[in-house]
Amino acid sequence: MAYFVPLLSTFLFFSIYYSQSNALSSNYYAKTCPQAEDIVMKVVKEEAQKDRRVPATLLRMHFHDCFLRGCDASILLSSKGKNSAEKDAPPNGSLHGFYVIDGAKRAVEAICPGLVSCADILAFAARDAVVLSGGPYWNVPKGRKDGRISRASETTLLPKPTFNISQLQQSFRQRGLSLDDLVALLGAHTLGFTHCSSFMNRIYNFNATHDIDPTLRPSFAASLKGICPLKNRAKNAGISNDPSPTTFDNTHYRLILQKKSLLFSDHSLLTTPKTKSLVYKFATSKAAFHKAFSNSMIKMSSLTGGQEVRKNCRVVN
Repeated sequence: MAYFVPLLSTFLFFSIYYSQSNALSSNYYAKTCPQAEDIVMKVVKEEAQKDRRVPATLLRMHFHDCFLRGCDASILLSSKGKNSAEKDAPPNGSLHGFYVIDGAKRAVEAICPGLVSCADILAFAARDAVVLSGGPYWNVPKGRKDGRISRASETTLLPKPTFNISQLQQSFRQRGLSLDDLVALLGAHTLGFTHCSSFMNRIYNFNATHDIDPTLRPSFAASLKGICPLKNRAKNAGISNDPSPTTFDNTHYRLILQKKSLLFSDHSLLTTPKTKSLVYKFATSKAAFHKAFSNSMIKMSSLTGGQEVRKNCRVVN
């Protein structure tokens, strides 16, 4: 069963901890550290050439950061004492690219000490991950500050792969994101890999009537069962999100229309006329998807909530 948070309590959480701020600026570092973005791109490019999984994990890291306390790099903080941090919570268990941000931060600090936040570096890195994968470029708003709080318990507020369209819409609305943003941003699933645990509920004991989710193409469901057996499953078993998991294209939307999407939340985009029409639009036009994704990323990455510029992205100052 999907975890569902009452609207009021969640709204209070978000209204207290972050807002879409007008304080960000495209030329925030123009005089103090004009080379910041180039430095980050160089590091991300080098690491992506060594490990082709890096772009997908950086993009997911940025999403999971912004969706809790705003884009404040709280996802980069390490657990300390009795406090378990966001990065150690189950939804973030498969994120593995923290070293990339550490390297980018060290490189930036060597040239511009104490000026560029970890939150901005992560926002740059997510954009660069998309560009390096053949996706669109956008001008990242700058001037985020780094947060001082990171709690694993708050990751229950992240959207879940089991969410239906109304739950997704509520989750995105609470962050000031529209239905158009929702459909465009879920296109990020064109990159990367999904573990069996995220879609097992669709291929075994789906409900009282069906063992397999009837919205899945039967031949596709059978192949998923082969990869993800109910017993004796490999620890990290799963499947690439689409046939081109390192290319930022619109294949993901075509798979949704073919009833071959891995996640129930992705399939749910077909359950309202508005979202279904956007899926068709993006499935037939990569240019339209790229434009919408860029605009929605700018909007999402403008959620702010931090207070300082960390010296080390893993610990508060």
